[in-house]
Amino acid sequence: MSPKTRDADKRKAPLADTAPIFAALGDETRLGLVAHLATGDTFSIAQLTENTFVTRQAVTRHLEVLAQAGLVRGTRRGREHLWQFEPARLALAQRSLAQISSWWDEKLAALKEKVETEPDTK
Repeated sequence: MSPKTRDADKRKAPLADTAPIFAALGDETRLGLVAHLATGDTFSIAQLTENTFVTRQAVTRHLEVLAQAGLVRGTRRGREHLWQFEPARLALAQRSLAQISSWWDEKLAALKEKVETEPDTK
């Protein structure tokens, strides 16, 4: 396996774990739900749909997508289903973005060095 292939494999590994997170956050409604839940409280479906035009059924489906990505957790209390934010998964996505940023910084620094050290051919 070539060094380039190994480098590419290293980049893909953390991204495969975070792809479901980014896919779940790619919807404006789900992103809004995460922002609402990130206040630290636990919310019922009724509370999450209060003052919105989104139906309870739609919010429930969005929360299920977020739960599959590990961003929220639902628990039952009597007849109510309560939802809360799971910050660890978002932190994982943040670390992946930081890693991607670092890779790009390295590549751009190498390109800059190459351009600055090449002799002028004009």
